Amino acid sequence: MQFDDDANLDTSQVQDVRGSRIPGGRATVGGGLAGIIALLLGLFFGVGPDQLGLSSGDDQPAATASSLAQVQETCRTGQDANTKDDCRIVAVVNSVQTYWTQEFTRRDSTYTGSPTVFFSSRVGTACGTATSAVGPFYCPGDRKVYLDLDFFDELRTKFGSSGGPFAQAYVVAHEYGHHVQDLMGTLGRAQDGATGANSNAVKVELQADCYAGVWAHHATTTKNPSTGRPLLTSLTDADIRDGLDAAAAVGDDRIQERFQGRVTPETWTHGSAGQRQQWFNQGYRTGDMARCNTFR
Repeated sequence: MQFDDDANLDTSQVQDVRGSRIPGGRATVGGGLAGIIALLLGLFFGVGPDQLGLSSGDDQPAATASSLAQVQETCRTGQDANTKDDCRIVAVVNSVQTYWTQEFTRRDSTYTGSPTVFFSSRVGTACGTATSAVGPFYCPGDRKVYLDLDFFDELRTKFGSSGGPFAQAYVVAHEYGHHVQDLMGTLGRAQDGATGANSNAVKVELQADCYAGVWAHHATTTKNPSTGRPLLTSLTDADIRDGLDAAAAVGDDRIQERFQGRVTPETWTHGSAGQRQQWFNQGYRTGDMARCNTFR
């Protein structure tokens, strides 16, 4: 996975609040076992913390700008993205949003951008206060993606993913799949409270996987408006394998087997390892979001 060394990164699409003190509220989910339980309940790679009762306190503060502003200072070019993890995520966000902007325009619609918020430990959102234990998530209340970069280490060490830069990109693209669903009015289908292999919750997650695959299909041909060249210049078969491996690692069956020793399909909220791989591959193979209808 390689970015154009000479391209400028748009850091305005990322809000870096790592190291900030987020006032108000107390997060109800901590690390360790509590965090794993939260993942098993289905927030993992999901949408806002309030949907599982993870919001807390009377205050739900918005993330505030960090005085550190790390990415604004250090992530300037594609060369930075090729050498630094946080800058790589900035580049992925740029690439994903460029693709969806152009795709919505092609469909005579308008894509509204969504910032990614880098945080550490915990963060206040329009969906409530969440800790790092809940994993990456999209909050429809403020239309932002939230990500603690330490999660990518846990993806390898706790969940058995092979890791790699494109595993990170898959996670980010999946969350932006939720944003696309939000803009299209399909995200709300996951909020009916039902669980299970055929639930709307699972179908929403699998569609977000498919949308991640659609972006990957077009990533190396999507031209950056500022340069006229693709920001992502190389995506190999090995990269795609890393993405598929990450998708499998966070399948409900894999997580349940790993952490509770048994598989209970009636509680699934995100789909099996095989389903997640299948739908990512569907998007990647076809490059057509119309082929991502998981609700049939």
